[in-house]
Amino acid sequence: MTSSPEESPESVVRHATDNGVAWITLDRPAAMNAITPDQRERLISLLDDASADPAVGAVVLTATGKGFCAGADLRGGARTGASGGERVAGDVARLIRRGAQRLIAAVLDCEKPVIAAVNGTAAGLGAHLAFACDLVIAAESARFIEVFVRRGLVPDGGGAYLLPRLIGPQRAKELLFFGDSLSAAEAERIGLVNRVVPDGELAKTAREWAERLAGGPTRAIALTKQLVNGSLEADRAAAFAAEAAAQEINMTTADAQEGVRAFAERRAPEYRGR
Repeated sequence: MTSSPEESPESVVRHATDNGVAWITLDRPAAMNAITPDQRERLISLLDDASADPAVGAVVLTATGKGFCAGADLRGGARTGASGGERVAGDVARLIRRGAQRLIAAVLDCEKPVIAAVNGTAAGLGAHLAFACDLVIAAESARFIEVFVRRGLVPDGGGAYLLPRLIGPQRAKELLFFGDSLSAAEAERIGLVNRVVPDGELAKTAREWAERLAGGPTRAIALTKQLVNGSLEADRAAAFAAEAAAQEINMTTADAQEGVRAFAERRAPEYRGR
């Protein structure tokens, strides 16, 4: 196992790679893991690194303490002007584009499957960070809150993009309009969460899922992720063309050839992420 903890006590992200899995852990429990700008940049960098690292087959995003992520840390005046002074037209839009939206895009665009292991409350941007992941495992005590409306704000960080695609527009509007706290069990029922587990089994379940993914055909999974995400924006003709092109590319990989060969030889395949 290798690890590279950040030193700043105000913006800690723990990182370790173990058995093909990159573990990214938000570690500001006293702040319910609210995300600071430098913490956000660290997350983006780690997700980008995971895409390029052949030793990484899957990513787990989790946190310490009672909160998964309370959203963006606004203590530094994040919604004031770019220079800390009076806000001018365009400041907020630039802040969102360069900040929360880049973080959500980094999860969606990561070439490795990303699992959210939600250990506690996920609110605002924190909820969207979980929903952007490919798979979501939640502890029974976890809760999801679209907190923006409680503050008189429009949802940002991709919320109005992600939620309708996951649960449809009417359910999305219910969550976004009312801002009610959603239990892990209810989130699973409506399709925002893949699996709810007892709190003490969260890390174990996340590890089992991630190691299973890490032992799979890495490029095939990456291409599958691209196809599924892209299909939400494409018509049938474009989706079918993308599917055919992806399979063409995938068949040049050693893992695809190993998979076909193993099937013909009636044995378990040995994938190497190549």
